[in-house]
Amino acid sequence: MKANAPDDLKKQIAEWQSNSVTPLLAKYPERKEKFLLTSGAEVNRLYTPDDVGEVDYPKELGFPGQYPYTRGVQPTMYRGKFWTMRQYAGFGDAAESNHRYKYLLQQGQTGLSIAFDLPTQIGYDSDHPMSTGEVGKVGVAIDSLADMEILFDGIPLDKVSTSMTINAPASVLLAMYIAVAEKQGVSPSQIHGTIQNDILKEYIARGTYIFPPKPSMRLITDIFEYCAKEVPKWNTISISGYHIREAGASATQEVAFTLADGIAYVQAALDTGLNVDDFASRLSFFFNANNNLFEEVAKFRAARRLWARIMKERFNAQKPSSLMLRFHSQTAGSTMTAQQPDNNIVRVTIQTLAAVMGGTQSLHTNSKDEALALPTEESVRIALRTQQIVAYESGVADTIDPLAGSYFIEAKTNEIEKSALEYIKKIDKMGGMVRAVEKGYIQSEIQESAYRYQLDVESKERVVVGVNKFTVQEEPMKNLLKVSPAVAEAQLIKINQIKVQRDNTAVQNSLEKIRQAAQGKDNLMPLILTAVKQYATLGEICQVLRDEFGEYRESVVL
Repeated sequence: MKANAPDDLKKQIAEWQSNSVTPLLAKYPERKEKFLLTSGAEVNRLYTPDDVGEVDYPKELGFPGQYPYTRGVQPTMYRGKFWTMRQYAGFGDAAESNHRYKYLLQQGQTGLSIAFDLPTQIGYDSDHPMSTGEVGKVGVAIDSLADMEILFDGIPLDKVSTSMTINAPASVLLAMYIAVAEKQGVSPSQIHGTIQNDILKEYIARGTYIFPPKPSMRLITDIFEYCAKEVPKWNTISISGYHIREAGASATQEVAFTLADGIAYVQAALDTGLNVDDFASRLSFFFNANNNLFEEVAKFRAARRLWARIMKERFNAQKPSSLMLRFHSQTAGSTMTAQQPDNNIVRVTIQTLAAVMGGTQSLHTNSKDEALALPTEESVRIALRTQQIVAYESGVADTIDPLAGSYFIEAKTNEIEKSALEYIKKIDKMGGMVRAVEKGYIQSEIQESAYRYQLDVESKERVVVGVNKFTVQEEPMKNLLKVSPAVAEAQLIKINQIKVQRDNTAVQNSLEKIRQAAQGKDNLMPLILTAVKQYATLGEICQVLRDEFGEYRESVVL
């Protein structure tokens, strides 16, 4: 990608502007004065070699499977195997969700992704007063190992990889998963999957935190250490830009803040004495696949290259696997509209193309009815079929990094990397990501981007088809999925039965050992695993940790 003689090219561009473009604009002005990406960066009328300049190919791009991994983390990418098709699902009780998982696997899904209800996400059992009205609503309710056993009944955990969207109580849910696997005769060394376990983005963008940052970071590094020894195939964290983007961040901010979170986790692990190459290969990432196809592809490529450089130059990681940014992606839930919901199928198709051409390792595609309710079986099947059509029929997966060499894509990849690095340097000067979050800097930046986006929508500068343009009168959508209030009542009965049937003396002893370890520095994971095997509930374990660590209270005023 060597540019022509720069001066000659610049002259030719100027002549084209003067002789061809300017006369045409006098008669036919363009649709807008400026065309902008979500990051606010301007899109030029045309991209040429002048926008990219001379490229040191091995240094900037390289080959797939080789540093700096701009073109992908595997040498053959989807020519060997498609990405994992992993639909995020869970609602009601464990039995209902188990039915949905089996349905999706029968439809060709290749991995599981578990959605937990809000009480589970913040460490409350279904019988806690704070759980009232939320049991089973936005995900499955899990109170004890008994629920996990039902959730994975008939699903062999040595044959399927599982992602669990759980953060503050991630260690408890991971322990339950390990315990279920062992009951199936599957050793911890055989299971593979991911826990989200990304608490920093909860303080920034999502809100399902329990403990203050410092003990939360300890729980995370305890998992790093435990899994490195006992659960070697498990991805110990999914550092999540998805929710940062859903909160209103731009594509550039999504890269910057996600990688800054990643830096904080790596540094926290190093501070406990871990060796970077012992845990870095099990770090994974989670990004949003949004509507602007080219910006999204450039975003994924920039994130991959920047992370490789950070791991090599900042943390001196040596193993190639420690340098690779592997990521799950999900199409953008916030772009789904309640108006004309069939339009969402088209949006999801574009977003799927962005994720695949950006080199994702696994993908969830949203369902057309998600702006209104949890997806029905029919709508989730269409969402899965969207991935399958892109995989098997479109041809975009047949060559690696197909948009590489595009002047536009390469220019935007460079720009996003540069701008994200500037953010990271600014965060470093503040004392790191935890300090930047405490000061409210990250939240403020996201809020500003979200505000600007909303103004663009309201002024119709940004068209949302079916919402602010091309609207129609329509009837309310029928046959939406609703979670029955009976789910909560059944969970209460189940908890009471567990507490009657289990060895309560053993449970109390195991909880006391967790309490003592929380007061010191011993790794909490083995003790939590013992407790869940004795059917201590999620709420009981989290309450012990609440007693010792305290609860985080948002104090940032924006």
